[in-house]
Amino acid sequence: MHPSTVAVLLVLACISNQVQKAECHRHKERGSREEQSEKFEVRSSDRNDSGLKSVGQKAMFKGRFSAKDKSQCTWVAAGDDDVVLDVSCKKGGKSFECTYIAKPTTCPQYTSNAKLYWKQISRSLKKQRKLCYDRTSLVKAGMCRKAPEEAHFKLSQIPKEAAKPTPPSSKDNELCPDQIDKKAFVEGYCTRSWTSLCTFLFTMIQNEDC
Repeated sequence: MHPSTVAVLLVLACISNQVQKAECHRHKERGSREEQSEKFEVRSSDRNDSGLKSVGQKAMFKGRFSAKDKSQCTWVAAGDDDVVLDVSCKKGGKSFECTYIAKPTTCPQYTSNAKLYWKQISRSLKKQRKLCYDRTSLVKAGMCRKAPEEAHFKLSQIPKEAAKPTPPSSKDNELCPDQIDKKAFVEGYCTRSWTSLCTFLFTMIQNEDC
């Protein structure tokens, strides 16, 4: 083989090798960028949806959602065995709060993936038609559908209703004994034609309540 031909082949082989290395490097960089992007999205999703925090040895989950009636609500859940789920909602100038209770640990899937469990609970709260007012409706996580009933959140404390005004007592409409005596006194000392005037004057002189 002619020396010049060999030289050309060597140059081509070298160029081909460099191209392959550059292509491989580009693939590695692209894969690294995609992996970092996925990790960031996962962290962002966990922070917004579950909000896991540690309080001593207990775990506290919290989240927010829009209810069926467009109320803006937040929830906080804490506890070990018996978990208390507090819900607070606001709409305009009105607000209400309520409490749900459950034992999530009776659902086997809860211990294996607690974050997913609370994401599903948040969605279930959002779907409640009478949030905080329906004692018969259970707040369930889809992953625990076949779990015992105690694994699902049940309404424990409903919002307190505004105190209703006390109706006036029937005693307010009754005449006091003194008023009855005054009326009898007027009728005894005044003629019928002057009864009204006498009553008026007598009331002005002795205007006392019971």
